[in-house]
Amino acid sequence: MIQRYRAGMPQLSYTGLSENWLLKECGHRHWEALAAHAGRAQPHFHDDNGGRSYAAFTAIRLQTCGLDSIAENDAFEIRSTLCRTGPVRHFSTHYIVRDDLKVAEIEMASAFVTRGEARNNRSAARAALSSLAGEIVPMPEEALDMTQIGKRLRAYDRDAVPDLGPATLEPIEFFPCPNSDFNGADFLYFASYQAFVDRAEWQWRRFGEPPVVSSRSLFYYGNVDVGDTLTVHMVGLAQDGEGIRHWTEVRRNSDGTKIADVTTEKRWRHR
Repeated sequence: MIQRYRAGMPQLSYTGLSENWLLKECGHRHWEALAAHAGRAQPHFHDDNGGRSYAAFTAIRLQTCGLDSIAENDAFEIRSTLCRTGPVRHFSTHYIVRDDLKVAEIEMASAFVTRGEARNNRSAARAALSSLAGEIVPMPEEALDMTQIGKRLRAYDRDAVPDLGPATLEPIEFFPCPNSDFNGADFLYFASYQAFVDRAEWQWRRFGEPPVVSSRSLFYYGNVDVGDTLTVHMVGLAQDGEGIRHWTEVRRNSDGTKIADVTTEKRWRHR
């Protein structure tokens, strides 16, 4: 699937093509592709018990040679593919292309979940959808790699992100806003995790000009309810003449559970 765009204010940020917009757009394209892959007119899914089911992202990886290469009024494309890798698991790849040159690549792994209790996001668990159509194919190497890294980060394996020094920065607490940070399914939106990490990075900043993202990996383990708070903790940090790298974790404050790991690499921007 190919979708064409012209960069305007919704698609742009201070440092070029907005990573947050890009995550949301590719997430939407993943959702639409799920319906097409299952032979449905629209992405509306129910589990075997009749409950509403949604595709929750379990891991996302962004790699880019420069989102700042896209500026106002530039034309670009997103080329997307999706495959089914398990009974309720899917994996999609999205190429961002400008003038036939690949600017970025996003890989997204998802699994269908359903709530055990209405409006209780902590009760969300893997769904069973025996009627889900579509051939199951072996998991791509990229998806396997993401899965293994996610397991190591969740287990607090510091060697999973080498060459990071210890971080002494104070954790930063956020109070997610229902109007901005949650989606229409009442879950904390997957792209909000990236936004919280970037906000924390800016509050911790040891630099003037904001750096440009080179790569980002997000691994999701849980969610929060409206009214709950979360905290972003810096696990490891490195900064040099090339840019900044860090590993952060997101914790739910109501019970201290880690709900995400995020690894980030950014380069200094030369305006």
